[in-house]
Amino acid sequence: MLTELSIQNFAIIDQLTLIFARGFNVLTGETGAGKSIIIDAVSLILGGRSEASMVRADTEAAHLEGVFSLNEEMRSAIDPILERESLQADDDPNTITVTREIRREGRNICRVNGRTVSLVILKEVGQQLIDIHGQSEHLSLLRVREHLFLLDRYAALETQRAELSNTARELNKIRHELDELIKGEKNAAQRIDFLTFQVNEINGAKLKAGEDKTLLEERTRLANAEKLAALADETIHAVSAGSEEQSSAADLLGVAARAMNNLAKIDPTVSDKRDLAQSLSDQLRDLARDLEQYRDAIEFNPKRLDQVEERLELIKGLQRKYGGTTDAVLQFAIKAQGELDGITHAGERIEELKKKEESLLRSIGKMGEALSAARRIAGEKLAQGIEGELKDLKMEGARFNVDVQQEESDDGAFVSDGRRVAFDPSGLDRVEFLIAPNPGEGFKPMVKIASGGETARLMLALKGVLARADRTPTLIFDEIDQGIGGRVGGIVGRKLWGLSNSHQVLCITHLPQLAGFGDQHFKVEKSINGDRTTTKVSPLDSESRVSEIMQMLGTEGTATRQSAEELLKRVGEEKSKQGNT
Repeated sequence: MLTELSIQNFAIIDQLTLIFARGFNVLTGETGAGKSIIIDAVSLILGGRSEASMVRADTEAAHLEGVFSLNEEMRSAIDPILERESLQADDDPNTITVTREIRREGRNICRVNGRTVSLVILKEVGQQLIDIHGQSEHLSLLRVREHLFLLDRYAALETQRAELSNTARELNKIRHELDELIKGEKNAAQRIDFLTFQVNEINGAKLKAGEDKTLLEERTRLANAEKLAALADETIHAVSAGSEEQSSAADLLGVAARAMNNLAKIDPTVSDKRDLAQSLSDQLRDLARDLEQYRDAIEFNPKRLDQVEERLELIKGLQRKYGGTTDAVLQFAIKAQGELDGITHAGERIEELKKKEESLLRSIGKMGEALSAARRIAGEKLAQGIEGELKDLKMEGARFNVDVQQEESDDGAFVSDGRRVAFDPSGLDRVEFLIAPNPGEGFKPMVKIASGGETARLMLALKGVLARADRTPTLIFDEIDQGIGGRVGGIVGRKLWGLSNSHQVLCITHLPQLAGFGDQHFKVEKSINGDRTTTKVSPLDSESRVSEIMQMLGTEGTATRQSAEELLKRVGEEKSKQGNT
């Protein structure tokens, strides 16, 4: 619900903060005092259209902010949006703050929980929080797409709809796979030839993982065979052969090893050094032997070099076509073979999927018909309830209808009479609320009904009946008393107060009979200081409320005070009897 509303530099409001309570909140005051400006401010924080002229004269920007408390049900609706956009509150997850700043140069800044968002996101969040009745852009009941969901909530059909929705999603997956297979089948012959060529080309090369690396090393050795042999000879000569002028490393190390052996015989403490010298001498002889074997194994083979070059060129060609590495080429072959196998058996899979598709279409048709029957029964009950509410609100001739329509489709769900009916995850039906406000008129879509008090009363009737189904926590009614008298005003007040059992209700009114039902009463006043006009809003206590009701009754004096006190007393007694004080 809306707990706090802050308005700064907006129209004739300088600075204003309102703290709203649960239940029924009423705002009263003279015409032109600024009541509708407050509603306009709420509209803007919900994503309504703004204009630079809304900014208070001689200021650069208007700042509007609403703080809302969320119950568990509202969090289930709001949290997915906040999580998707990373807008969760840092401190209290049960509170959400929505801000709108309107600059004189035309720029708008929207924020949710202090983070900047687009106007689209602001609207998406706002639609979950408040319905403003009297300004059609925020009437959820005028959004046709909501009618089916309101009807289902009213009739407790959401579980049935969810089951159908799950089946529809399963069908969509099957249809997607079927479409892909059918598309592929049209070009199957060409695709089979192409895939077969690719698989045969790769398999024919008989690639091995890491083969290119091994071949590159071999090519280097073959191309440098003479140099490798020369370097090996030079090393062998230095290690073991020596020359007339210079002994070999092996000879010198052998002399050192013998000297160390003699040294250790005299001084055993250097025996470890003797062993090291002997080990080095042995290793050097091993090195010489290994180098000779290496030199002898060096291959001077131009023919083999040509073979290696050809093999590497083949591998590089495959890598360019099928992937940057030998492993990628091998994986490509596996994938291509899998697709080839799939195409080969596509006909069998298509027949299997078609059978599943038909089975699911029949299941959807069966579930959809049951859901549709329940909706029609609930629609009749809903229409009766709303017409009863409208009668209480002095719209005796008004009629209401829940129009449930279906549309045939060649690829729709199978229903019991042999037809095929279009469907979506919500079922087979297209639901719309229709109204005939006056006797003799035909039913019309709600979006085409007249505005003003008639609209507001219709909304009140709808909200009264749909209160259990409607999850919007805060309802605001503007101009709901237009064109009605005091007696009907009392009825409207009683119904609005009744709505506050399940919603927070805010209402602007000129009727004392309606205002008397308020659980919290605010007076909106306009004052002129110098050349500036300012609106202020004050919560009323018991005494000041009596004075405000007197002013609304239009006369002064003892009799008027007595009437005002009696009105409030009578309403208080009625509310006490209903158990909602």
